Amino acid sequence: MNTPTRSPLEGQPAASGAQVAELAPLTPAMGEPKGVAEGVPIAVRLDPRPGDGRYPVAWLRITAPRGATPTATSKCLCGRDRSAVGHTRVLALIADHEAHRDTCPLRTTQEGRAAA
Repeated sequence: MNTPTRSPLEGQPAASGAQVAELAPLTPAMGEPKGVAEGVPIAVRLDPRPGDGRYPVAWLRITAPRGATPTATSKCLCGRDRSAVGHTRVLALIADHEAHRDTCPLRTTQEGRAAA
């Protein structure tokens, strides 16, 4: 049986006269940090354009690569999720997606229904 070899650093006594590293003095942070180019924003800023209260509710995705069968998907936050494959069915889904704008419960209010 051979005894395992030990690492040359393992079990070595600590060097006498070891010096402790000194900490750099703290300086107050003023101005821009060093190494940042002028005019480059440091933090991400909010969008300066105010929103008008609108947000997307429905999406229509059409894929029609040249020489291949077109496909389309119509999704809405109200839970509607339809898809179509083929030229005729994709055109019908586009028309159905446009018609869904008038009947979607998220886009029409109760007041609008009573007035209609």
